[in-house]
Amino acid sequence: MAERLLRHALAAEEGRLRALLPISCGVAAYPGEPASSNALRALRAVGLSLDDHRSRPLTQELLDETLVLFAMTSAHLRALRSRFDRLPPHVFLMREFVPGAVSRDIPDPYGCGLTEYEECRDAMIEAIPGILRFLRELPPEPDSREG
Repeated sequence: MAERLLRHALAAEEGRLRALLPISCGVAAYPGEPASSNALRALRAVGLSLDDHRSRPLTQELLDETLVLFAMTSAHLRALRSRFDRLPPHVFLMREFVPGAVSRDIPDPYGCGLTEYEECRDAMIEAIPGILRFLRELPPEPDSREG
């Protein structure tokens, strides 16, 4: 869901942000799995589709091509730091840039009901304005890397 929401937001931007390519990877993802029915329903409710989504595990090769990594939870960040030799230059929680005293973690709704998926979606949507502000302030990269 985060990938599609961020792609949608970046498509509305001008300049170099439109060239960023968000991709979704999981620290425990089994490759090739479709999105859950509740994830499909939660995104359809905001006009986006996950019909063609397939899961992929995070690899060092993907990390080496990544400019910014946004994790869902602090536990994910700890797992990333312990499993991989090199992380991208910018690593944050997705909700790191949400102002105020709010939860920074986005709980994984996997295996839960539609309500939990909608809450997850809404927590991601709330994070996107801050992510866009951060990305606008990044200096241009000399090479072409995925975001």
